[in-house]
Amino acid sequence: MGLKRAVDFLLALIASVILLVPILVVALSVRLTSPGPILYWSKRIGRFNQIFLMPKFRSMRVDTPTVATHLLENPERFLTPIGSFLRKSSLDELPQLWCILAGKMSFVGPRPALYNQYDLIELRTVYGVDKLLPGLTGWAQINGRDELPIPEKVKFDVEYLERRSLGFDMRILFLTAEKVVRRKGIKH
Repeated sequence: MGLKRAVDFLLALIASVILLVPILVVALSVRLTSPGPILYWSKRIGRFNQIFLMPKFRSMRVDTPTVATHLLENPERFLTPIGSFLRKSSLDELPQLWCILAGKMSFVGPRPALYNQYDLIELRTVYGVDKLLPGLTGWAQINGRDELPIPEKVKFDVEYLERRSLGFDMRILFLTAEKVVRRKGIKH
C-alpha cells in the first residue's frame, strides 16, 4: 500500500502540473457554455464504503437527477453543449487528480460507486472489493466501462483485487490511455 500511495501521489502531482493549462481551459469552457458551477461534486463510495465527495468537470445540466447516467431516460438531453465531448475525451475526470493527491482515490482501482448504487456497493462488499481505494480507472473500466452489467463489473473488480501489483496497474493505465484515445466503451 505504501509504495502504491507514493507512486499515486507523485504521478498525480506531476500530472497536475503538466495538465494545469488544459484544466484551466476546460474550466473556462464549462463556465462559458452553461449556467452553474464548473465542478460537479458527487457523493461516492470510497475505501471501506466511506462516502467522499468526488469532483468532475460538470458535463450535465444542473437539473439532472442524481442517478447513474445509464439509468436516465434519454441522458443526451441533460448534456451541456460541451458535455458529450468532455465525457468521450474523459476530460471531465481531470479534477479527480485532487482526490488522488488527498489519498481518497488511486490511479487504478474499482471506479467509485455513486452513494445510491446499493446493488453495486453490496456486491463489492461481499467480495471484499470495498477494502480497495477506488480508482480513476480500473480493470472493469478497460473491459467494458459503461457497457458492463453490475455482476460482471464486480467480477473484474475481484480479479483486480486478486491480481493487483505495480505491473498490473501499469498495464491498466496503458490500456486506459489507449481506450481514451480511441474513445471506446463510452455511451454518453
